[in-house]
Amino acid sequence: MKSNDIRQTFLDYFKSKGHEVVASSSLVPGNDPTLLFTNAGMVQFKDCFLGADKRAYTRAVSSQRCVRAGGKHNDLENVGYTARHHTFFEMLGNFSFGDYFKNDAIAFAWEFLTGELKLPKDKLWVTVYNDDDEAAAIWINDIGVDASRVVRLGDDSNFWAMGDTGPCGPCSEIFYDHGPDVAGGPPGSPDEDGDRYIEIWNLVFMQFDRQPSGELIPLPKPSVDTGMGLERLAAVLQHVHSNYEIDLFQNLLQAAGDVTGIKDTGNTSLRVIADHIRSCAFLVLDGVTPSNEGRGYVLRRIVRRAVRHGYQLGVKDVFFYRLVAALVKEMGDAYPALKKEQARVEKILKEEEQQFARTLENGMQILNQAISQLSGKVLPGDTVFRLYDTYGFPVDLTADVAREHDLSLDMAGFEQAMEGQRQQARAASQFNAVEKLSIDSSVGTEFVGYDNLHADADVLSIYQNAKSVNALIGNVEAVVLLSTSPFYGESGGQVGDRGVLEMRQGDKVTAVFEVSDTQKQGEHVLHKGVLKEGSIKVGDRLSASVEAENRHAIMLNHSATHLLHAALRTVLGDHVTQKGSLVNADRLRFDFSHSAPMSADEVSRIEMLVNAQILQNHLVQKDVMSIDQAMDKGAMALFGEKYGDQVRVVTMGEFSTELCGGTHVQRTGDIGLFKLVVESGIAAGVRRVEAVTGLGALAYVEREETVLRQICELLKTGADGALDRVQQLVVNGRSLEKEIEQIKGKLASAAGSDMAAGAVDVNGIKLLVKQLEGFNSKTLRDTVDQLKNKLGSAVVVLASVDGDKVSLVAGVTQDLTDRIKAGDLVNSVAQQVGGKGGGRPDMAMAGGTDPSGLPAALASVSGFVTQFS
Repeated sequence: MKSNDIRQTFLDYFKSKGHEVVASSSLVPGNDPTLLFTNAGMVQFKDCFLGADKRAYTRAVSSQRCVRAGGKHNDLENVGYTARHHTFFEMLGNFSFGDYFKNDAIAFAWEFLTGELKLPKDKLWVTVYNDDDEAAAIWINDIGVDASRVVRLGDDSNFWAMGDTGPCGPCSEIFYDHGPDVAGGPPGSPDEDGDRYIEIWNLVFMQFDRQPSGELIPLPKPSVDTGMGLERLAAVLQHVHSNYEIDLFQNLLQAAGDVTGIKDTGNTSLRVIADHIRSCAFLVLDGVTPSNEGRGYVLRRIVRRAVRHGYQLGVKDVFFYRLVAALVKEMGDAYPALKKEQARVEKILKEEEQQFARTLENGMQILNQAISQLSGKVLPGDTVFRLYDTYGFPVDLTADVAREHDLSLDMAGFEQAMEGQRQQARAASQFNAVEKLSIDSSVGTEFVGYDNLHADADVLSIYQNAKSVNALIGNVEAVVLLSTSPFYGESGGQVGDRGVLEMRQGDKVTAVFEVSDTQKQGEHVLHKGVLKEGSIKVGDRLSASVEAENRHAIMLNHSATHLLHAALRTVLGDHVTQKGSLVNADRLRFDFSHSAPMSADEVSRIEMLVNAQILQNHLVQKDVMSIDQAMDKGAMALFGEKYGDQVRVVTMGEFSTELCGGTHVQRTGDIGLFKLVVESGIAAGVRRVEAVTGLGALAYVEREETVLRQICELLKTGADGALDRVQQLVVNGRSLEKEIEQIKGKLASAAGSDMAAGAVDVNGIKLLVKQLEGFNSKTLRDTVDQLKNKLGSAVVVLASVDGDKVSLVAGVTQDLTDRIKAGDLVNSVAQQVGGKGGGRPDMAMAGGTDPSGLPAALASVSGFVTQFS
């Protein structure tokens, strides 16, 4: 079967089973900040699974365009080198929104594969989630799959989630066995990564909504979400082992060969180009344009990767955009918008290609020269950064070239260079152009703040508004540079010190400069603040004093950050690396790589580990050594630090060893107490925790205990019984809410019967407008439905007031929606009560905040209907 035929057969089969055929949604998710791109068929139905979106159907089928080239789901680096990774692919899926569940989902999948497509039953293997006895029983007892071909797997393989939050649940995967002449073992075996057993379909049984806290809340109705890669299925049906050998790709590869002059369709670069034209064209089609941030930057990376592979094949002229025509020929019938927008897509891709072509050759010369001069197998990080910063080479593009030469990248060096640039940007934005200060680099500041909070020093220079001055007089802001300083300049996430610079004559203070922040510029410590008393000039001798209490609190939090980092790696795994930090006197903030929210148990274990190290009262050692010695010692580099040949290593027992230039306690016991207070996600694959230490942690615990005591007093129970009592109240509350909803439903039904008689005739249209008391929006909506059914042909508007909140629902029977739209009607009413709303032509809802305007607003409905009658 051809790819186009497979797609249509899938849609037709599920249409015959009562599924609504739904068009592919945009690659840019609508109103979903959790996703960079649409990466699965269920994305457009996410609110359906949550119960927040009611469709006219409860079963759907689609062939969804997907991109996985950025964020958590990113296959970009593997494209071209493996048989099945793509930046763009089509996902065939059938969905149930509270209609059928596991039995029918499994039965449909089996019938489609073995009945419609005629795949041999003994070639199919299935996996189920470890604890999903129900799915296993269906496969073995109802479908008849041999138990030896039903494999149970854990969270990583068979518990599906679209992201850190949102719909999720156990899943069952279907694999195709290519036969013993292909290397590889069945799913779950040590050889499962071979090509013999290939996953073709994933059946997800949506049961939960994962909250940011990690809690799994049952969905309103269990639902089904399935996904089957069209390209993988085509490879099975066309008896090939690589997706690039299917008809769809063979035609694109041939076209890529024609424009590059390469006839070998198995060429890796041709595969990259053929894959990338699909993602690039469809991203442009959906409104993404190349840029330096967000989705536009991902598109730019993909285009530049394709162009670089063309350059690798000897193509010097722009060529990539010319493949849009071949793509339209291949996929234009299935996606007519691509055919319609062909010229626009070609124009945008051509412009981006031309822009990159101007720097590609120079960049490649730099890269090839660096590779030719290498004595080892690692490309230096500064070279990677220069290519990125000067020539627009994304790191994965440089990695591509390096891979072809059997080289790896010095990512630590790249990140160090990158962070240096970030620090300059931060300093410029936070420190009033401090980076522009023209400072004599021959004389630096001697930092003595590790061991002293006080020091006498000479004034080296003074700056006002980034300009050098000889003296300060009066209440003015300035930056003062000293020969010696105990002030720590902001670095490595630790904020700068506060304090005071004083000039004395005997026991008398003649000048006071209050330091509000301290920064670093090269080897200089920059004291930013305000001259409060007297005057100072270059050459004066000052006494510099750091605010001791503030510094002490910062040290507690900074040392705790090191213990936290080690604890996170111990509990969550070695994949945890620091992505950012902020250490001040109030609390510490730590960003790290991790793909899921921490559970309550993980949070507890991390707190226990840190506090155990505090109780052991380790000596906090600070040693200066070479970078090689530090690495041999197992030291970890901290985000935000710039390291030279000699580095400072901070060691806390055998638990934590890190490179760090910050200030720290003498012993871990000085920290006193550690308490995590916040855990959240800030980006795909990046989590953030905040914590407090010392007196701040004690104050936090006291506040928590006060709240607990107050709760216990309200519940008339002790702390031990509070949880059971709260759970009981929650269960009882939910039960009462259900009873109230049932009663309201009955009242609404009875009221609906009585209200129908109050409908009036407006130029031949039945109109019923009424304000009800005590009805919430759901009850109003149900009542409107009942009235529409009872009246047959009518326009209905109902309203209810609860305090300052106005709820409005408008309903229009289907025979009148060509003239009157419920969304327009309810919005017209809502605007008169301080609100807005909208919805479908036959049913729409709105709210408002001005109940006083409701009588006049409801009276206006008749006039609104009249203009359309």
